[in-house]
Amino acid sequence: MKKILALSIIVAMPLLSVAQRPKLNKEQLLKDVEVLSSDTLEGRLSGTEGNKMAQAYIQQRFKQIGLTPFGQDYKQHFRLESKRLVVEQATNLVGYILGKSDKAIVVTAHYDHVGQRDGEIYNGADDNASGVGALLAAASHFSKSRPEHTLIFVALDGEELGLQGANAFLETPPVPLQNMLLNVNMDMLSINDKGELYASGAYNNPQLKPYLEQVKPQPQAKLLLGHDQPEQGHDDWTSQSDHYQFHKRNIPYVYFGVEDHPHYHKPTDDYVNVNTKFYPDAAALVIDFISLMDANLDKLALRK
Repeated sequence: MKKILALSIIVAMPLLSVAQRPKLNKEQLLKDVEVLSSDTLEGRLSGTEGNKMAQAYIQQRFKQIGLTPFGQDYKQHFRLESKRLVVEQATNLVGYILGKSDKAIVVTAHYDHVGQRDGEIYNGADDNASGVGALLAAASHFSKSRPEHTLIFVALDGEELGLQGANAFLETPPVPLQNMLLNVNMDMLSINDKGELYASGAYNNPQLKPYLEQVKPQPQAKLLLGHDQPEQGHDDWTSQSDHYQFHKRNIPYVYFGVEDHPHYHKPTDDYVNVNTKFYPDAAALVIDFISLMDANLDKLALRK
C-alpha cells in the first residue's frame, strides 16, 4: 500500500445515536501484531514459509474466536502471478459470523508483506499486521452477540503484489456479490503520533458520511475523513489497498488507515515502533463504525 500525506478534514460532531463503545482485549490485540510481525515469519511474502506460518496463526485465532468457515476450512486458494514471483497456491483466510440477515458486511485486512530484501527482514508490523490484529479484535467483539447482518472476516494474501487476494475473493465469492452491502478495509492502523486515523471513502459513498461523523473520539485516537478525492492524485487512497477491488464492483467501502510514516515499507516497520496507546483506540474506532453500520445498513440505499 502506498500513501502520501494530505490535508486533514476533521470529523464533525456526532449526528446519530452512538453504539456501545467496544471493549477490546488490548493484550491480545498487541500480541497478535507482535507475533505476526516477528522475525520468525520473515516478512510474510506470499508463497513463503513465513507467509504460511502467518496463515497458521490466523487460522488458530479464527478458531479460538469461533468464526465459521464457508467450507471445510478457512482457506481460499488462488494463483498469484506478478513480475516478482508466481505463487501457485496463495491463500486468503475467510470466516464469518452469521447474522439475522443474509446481507453481509465484509471486513478485510491483508496479512502478506514484502518479505526480505538485501538480507534484511521487512516485518510489516504496521503494514499490515496491525490491520489483521484489528480484524481479529473486531471478530472477537462481534462473536459475543449475534449481529444484524452477517459479518465476513477476510485475511487477504497478495495485497503487496497488486491487490490479488481481494480480486480472487470477489471472483469466487462465498456469498453473492449483491449480498455484500459494505466493505470495511484496514491497512496500517498502528503508527501515528498525532492520534489521527483516517477514514477514506465518504467521497465515493456519501451516504456513509453521517455514520462516520458519528464515531466519537477515543482517548488516544480520533477519526478524520479524507484521502478520497480524485483531484488529490496520489493523496487519493481509493485505489491503494484491497478496498479498491470492492469499489470497482460498485460495493461501497470505507478504508481505515494512517498517513505515511518513516517506517513505511522499511525494515524498521517493527513491533517496537507500534504506538501501543494509539493503536488499540484506533481499532476501537473501526469497531464502533462497524457497529453503527450493522445497526443502520437497512436504512441506506448503498448499492448502485
